[in-house]
Amino acid sequence: MSDGDRLADWLEGLGLVDALAEAGLPTFTRDASGHAVWSEPDRVEELDRLLHSEGTEPEHAVPVGLLLIARQARLRTALLETPWFGYETLAEVRGASVDATRYAVHKAAQTHRLLVVPVEGGVVVPGFQLTDEGEVRPDVAPLLEPLLASGMDPWRAWAWLTQPAALTFGQAPEEAVTDPDLADLVRHAAVRLAERVHADS
Repeated sequence: MSDGDRLADWLEGLGLVDALAEAGLPTFTRDASGHAVWSEPDRVEELDRLLHSEGTEPEHAVPVGLLLIARQARLRTALLETPWFGYETLAEVRGASVDATRYAVHKAAQTHRLLVVPVEGGVVVPGFQLTDEGEVRPDVAPLLEPLLASGMDPWRAWAWLTQPAALTFGQAPEEAVTDPDLADLVRHAAVRLAERVHADS
């Protein structure tokens, strides 16, 4: 078996093939006989060394960077399967024109009062933060403001706000903030996270 085929089999076994392109690394396809055809064949040896450079036993190393990219891609897919709005659908909920809604969304995003997430070809407004009328939930606003003002990546903010957390006993922060016993804790956690993001930027 060639080095290219061996590397391709290993990456497929780890479920990391789709993460290669996003990481800016050479990718591969399979030819009719099942052999790996690499986009940059002259870099296969370099790629193999790079991906096996982590850990105390390089031959058994797991490419942590690719794992994180793959996990991020899965999480983004999961987030996009939850309710969200574009300008047109949000305009319908608000009973406003698309132009007025677009202006309101941009204004709220600029003042850190609305999470707007870039996607290919546009933006989405995650539904968790909105009331039935399409306005920002008053209980979520104190979480959004520090996170968005810190420059936190919108995808990361969406994930933090909506994923279950040990801190809030298995509830997502956007759910826990509705509990009077947990609301102060969640707001404090959002401020502390924003401080760390700002310090790291």
